[in-house]
Amino acid sequence: MQLKIYNSLTAEKEIFKPILEGNVGMYVCGPTVYSNVHLGNVRTFLSFDFIYRSLMHLGYKVRYVRNITDAGHLTDDGDVNNDRFVKQTRLEKLEPMEIVQKYTVDFHKVLDLFNLLPPNIEPTATGHIVEQIELTQKLIEKGFAYESNGSVYFDVLEYNARGLNYGELSKRNIEELFANTRDLDGQGEKKNPQDFALWKKASPAHIMRWNSPWGEGFPGWHLECTAMSTKYLGETFDIHGGGMDLKFPHHECEIAQGKACNGASPVNYWMHANMLTMNSQRMSKSTGNYILPMQLVSGENDFFEKPFHPAIVRFCFLQAHYRSVLDISNDAMLASEKGFSRLMEALKIVSGSGLQVSDASSFDLKAWKQKCYDALTDDFNSPILISHLFEAVSFIFKLKDGKETISAEDLEDLRSALNAFVFDVLGLQNIEENNNEKLDQTLQVLIELRNQARKSKNFDLSDQIRDKLLAEGIELKDGRDGTTYVLN
Repeated sequence: MQLKIYNSLTAEKEIFKPILEGNVGMYVCGPTVYSNVHLGNVRTFLSFDFIYRSLMHLGYKVRYVRNITDAGHLTDDGDVNNDRFVKQTRLEKLEPMEIVQKYTVDFHKVLDLFNLLPPNIEPTATGHIVEQIELTQKLIEKGFAYESNGSVYFDVLEYNARGLNYGELSKRNIEELFANTRDLDGQGEKKNPQDFALWKKASPAHIMRWNSPWGEGFPGWHLECTAMSTKYLGETFDIHGGGMDLKFPHHECEIAQGKACNGASPVNYWMHANMLTMNSQRMSKSTGNYILPMQLVSGENDFFEKPFHPAIVRFCFLQAHYRSVLDISNDAMLASEKGFSRLMEALKIVSGSGLQVSDASSFDLKAWKQKCYDALTDDFNSPILISHLFEAVSFIFKLKDGKETISAEDLEDLRSALNAFVFDVLGLQNIEENNNEKLDQTLQVLIELRNQARKSKNFDLSDQIRDKLLAEGIELKDGRDGTTYVLN
């Protein structure tokens, strides 16, 4: 089996050849922790969780690094007041690191909810200020960066003048970039409008600041990923992932920084997950077409008719290829819930002891497994893999009805393969019935039976129900408004 990965840099599927045989170094751009993680973020991180799981299932030893951006996320280099952390600290009247802690905890809770595996290393921008300063100094020494009024910028024209190509990932023409750039406040510090900040001088009101050779300031957004990825994965590593929206300028700047610093392309395979839409429209707070992950799970929203378990949301997300736009809607979630239930019911059947085995199988298990692995190794094609899983599901239901046959050996192999694909690779979880809801329903039946016994003056039965429940730690309380219960 040859693994093929779509490389955003070449816009082609390529046979994956790791730098070190049997090993994979993978870096994924993590969250900027100034607000709650949104559903589109979850889709991106879930996509790379599936890729991470798939690589491990295929036998690779993976070092997965995903950063936390907790400083310096400037989307506009010309205005330090656009630092999102500064804005949020003013809004919530909290210290910057209180904001960071609050939303980092939220990020981890949400990802745990959707059963994402943690990365092997989760470095923070604030934990690597020294490395970012050292990289900036190196870029200045090599002539790729310059200091201006206490800030340091990467010189894009100098980079291209040396035969390098700023724009190679996003396929943008440097002349067009310059022609289309509007003047910004603070642009006068730059030699060229497309130069980007490596280090920014802190204004008097800026809270997050560190000492540097150029005075007090803070790092630019793009530099942190170069500093952390190269520290933990080397100057050139296998896979760099992130959302499609990061391709330009963030990943473009990472390539420029890596090549300028080390004279080599920093990444062999660039992978980008596509966006999430809702009801065929872009998700946006400004338009109101917006929902947080917890609101989808709890049902506290105006878009979906009921709550949906995180495992069903995960299943829905994986029914679209990571490079395709995924649209969620009430109908899509209901269909996913139905498909998920059928998949889990088939797993329950095949894992039980009620199936009859035969001398021969009417299902070509070897060919089916090959199709599953062909999907997995074709750029991690989760929807095709899921379609093949449902071929097995259909067979299992026919097997239960006596319309198909399977040998004991094939049954064990099928059971093992399904568990591996469903739980290990797709990362799905079986939904346990809501025990509290079932308990409440059962107790209401017993309370009704006790009330009928009391009306019939069958006090022995009434007392027997009450006493047996009490022995199990359930106390019935008779009041003016009826009978309630308390769990002791």
